[in-house]
Amino acid sequence: MIPSPELPYREDAPAYFVPRIALLFCAPLIVNGFALPFFPVWLSTLSLSDFEIGIILAVPMFVRVITAPLAGLLADRIGERSKVLVWSAVFSLLTALALFVSHAFWYVLVIYALQGAVYSPYVPIVEAIALTGVRRWGFDYARMRVWGSVAFIGATMLGGEMIGLFGGGMVLPAMAVGFVLMIGMTFIAPRVGRPRRPSTLTTLTEPTPKTLRKLDLQLLLIGVTLVNGSHAMLFAFSAIYWQHIGFTGTQIGLLWSAGVAAEVLMFACAKPIIRRVSIWTMIFSGCGLAVVRWLIFPMDLGFGGYFLLQCFHAFTYAIMHTGMQNRLVERVPEEQEASAQGIYFFYTGIFTAIFTFASGYLYAWYGVDGFYAMSVVAFVGCCFALTSWFIQPQRPAVGG
Repeated sequence: MIPSPELPYREDAPAYFVPRIALLFCAPLIVNGFALPFFPVWLSTLSLSDFEIGIILAVPMFVRVITAPLAGLLADRIGERSKVLVWSAVFSLLTALALFVSHAFWYVLVIYALQGAVYSPYVPIVEAIALTGVRRWGFDYARMRVWGSVAFIGATMLGGEMIGLFGGGMVLPAMAVGFVLMIGMTFIAPRVGRPRRPSTLTTLTEPTPKTLRKLDLQLLLIGVTLVNGSHAMLFAFSAIYWQHIGFTGTQIGLLWSAGVAAEVLMFACAKPIIRRVSIWTMIFSGCGLAVVRWLIFPMDLGFGGYFLLQCFHAFTYAIMHTGMQNRLVERVPEEQEASAQGIYFFYTGIFTAIFTFASGYLYAWYGVDGFYAMSVVAFVGCCFALTSWFIQPQRPAVGG
């Protein structure tokens, strides 16, 4: 939960700010609801090898880490961030249409990488506009953001039904429709004027503040983002694997929706949890359960077992992420908040890209047993987080 600060500005908020931002979140997350679970399934219909699929999925992630900060810098400098949304949505649609033209490996790789570049700033800029509403007018961030998660769940469920009816060929048309919705939503984006604080992405183009170079904080950021990155093989190959063992498209949609629904429920319960549980307990519970999650995944669990395992996402991402954010609030001055979020974004993007690339080889060589490697990644992340806890300045042993 993001608290509303005192309101230092007196101008009136744009009309219907909250529902307009909610719709802006919905459109790209509809695209994600189709693409994240099912774009790998479409790639598998092209007779591509597993490591070729891994490369196609990984390269846009590397591209986003570079292009998203540049787009954030542009959005901040032109004075009205919403203008960048229009170009992002239009070029995203054009790249989606281009994927209909040819299905050769190199062509798909280049076009999908371009799509990653032009699509990458859309959600972060919507986040920046939403946070402007939180800071200036005291709007509730969760009320706006939750509708994006609801849209993701709906798109995933619909995508599962469509995969069952039409096969992997439905993915590109569904994504294209989502991009059209994104273009439409840009016309209702609130105009909030020149930003009074830099966006999270913009700060990646600037030197890292000294506070964020502290060893304990760097180790914690690396540890948590390694655990985030360990989800890469799930994102890349879970739908392909579940389809391989006989799950229907509807069942695959339910499994993906279960993870997101568990995440949303955990975020909704975050405030009372924070009052009763320490930040470090939240972080370590997520790290530890991630190790367990990837150890269990290769077992023959059946639909019910995988449904329960997907609910672990409430811990392996949501509760750990909440703990990380609260730790940043404790350790980082408010004026460096955006820089901290930018570094968090950078580490998560890099590690997810690396392990998505690696997962293509792991799945090709070992099949579902490749998830054991993700368990090792999560364990290494646990070790980094534990080292951060041990050397933190507040501990008497290190002179705090």
